[in-house]
Amino acid sequence: MRTNHWLRRTAALLLTAALCTGAFAQAPIVIKFPHDLAPTTPKGMGAERFKKLAEERLPGRVRVEVYPSGSLMDDQTSLEALAFGEIQMIAISLSKLDRLTKRFQIFDLPFLFGNEREADQVLDGKAGDYFTAKLTGVGLVNLAWWENGFRNTTNSKRAIVRVEDFDGVKMRVMQNPIYIDTFKALGSNAVPMAFSEVYSALETKTVDGQENPFANIENQKYYEVQKYLTLTRHAYSPLVVLLSKKTWDTMSAQEQAAMKECAAVGRDEERRVNREQAVSSVANLKSKGMIVNDISPAEMQRIRDRTRSVYEQHGKAIGDEALNLVFGELKRIRGN
Repeated sequence: MRTNHWLRRTAALLLTAALCTGAFAQAPIVIKFPHDLAPTTPKGMGAERFKKLAEERLPGRVRVEVYPSGSLMDDQTSLEALAFGEIQMIAISLSKLDRLTKRFQIFDLPFLFGNEREADQVLDGKAGDYFTAKLTGVGLVNLAWWENGFRNTTNSKRAIVRVEDFDGVKMRVMQNPIYIDTFKALGSNAVPMAFSEVYSALETKTVDGQENPFANIENQKYYEVQKYLTLTRHAYSPLVVLLSKKTWDTMSAQEQAAMKECAAVGRDEERRVNREQAVSSVANLKSKGMIVNDISPAEMQRIRDRTRSVYEQHGKAIGDEALNLVFGELKRIRGN
């Protein structure tokens, strides 16, 4: 009897001590964060920066597991996985959110932004806040706007120096209606295809070309299967860093603020690296044997004119509210 009494007393004391020392504190929130690029890419480096900061700011409360290079899943399936709670965080091209609301398609319109400064001010300002609110309405929390950057075209047939050079080129594009219609308007045969399939399709000549930011062209080694790189800068591709609202709602206000701050630092790192690498990537792609060419201002205007029909095709679906907001911000930024 005395032994049983001692055991019960000892257990009670241990329980009290455990509660006082936090041994029974909440289990850490595990955030699975997959992405489709290598750790050395701007997105990969931004993800690692976010992980380090989040675990430092919220020690024992948050554990971030980054899965680069499509090792857990590709971008095409990650949005659905986020919705079903299989993962908790993604950094995805805004172009892949058109299934949620057509408003986001405004950022796919060709030649919307003239430079990175315009893109930053629109996305980090009241227009970005407007789109962030729309994401919250579908169970997603936007932590920060990152970037893929300006997109350029490559192909294995010829240098593109005028709009007619697009004619008949089988061009892989994202599985997105505005990208498809943009290259159709330019005269190409637009072939929608998942990112993971592009290299093989270029190698086997299933398609002649593709369009992507410099970092993707270099890191995916498209220079091995593509001869010509044309600096079209035909679209700026934002990335949105999303956390599931279900995970967000388990956090205190202070923890939520810390997560946003970490994502913003990751954004600054990701943008900085992306823009620095853009310069070095062009030089490296030339050294790999790619023929790199610019397009004259007069021909660029002809290309822009050819794509104006895309605005007319998709403007109604995007809606006046989003169009007026973004165009109004651009007009203010440009001082018009």
